[in-house]
Amino acid sequence: MLDEKDYELCLIDIRTPVMNGEQLYQVIVEKHQKLVGGVIFTTGNMADEYTEHFLEVAGRPFLLKPFTLDELRTIVRETLRQIAG
Repeated sequence: MLDEKDYELCLIDIRTPVMNGEQLYQVIVEKHQKLVGGVIFTTGNMADEYTEHFLEVAGRPFLLKPFTLDELRTIVRETLRQIAG
């Protein structure tokens, strides 16, 4: 999908089958650099040190599950505002 269309924002769950969020983020960093600023992660597992370290290194915003619609709206607005500069 990333090769077929340009996206401003990408909401990525850290734990997904086939390709996890970290792997997808690596593809974005390597092949779709314009989208890096629009990445927002979601996770329900902040107890895992590996996930916590990845999110820290990636430096992208994230939402802890379960999150509310208001939390999602807020983080999307803030991220889009940062992209717009």
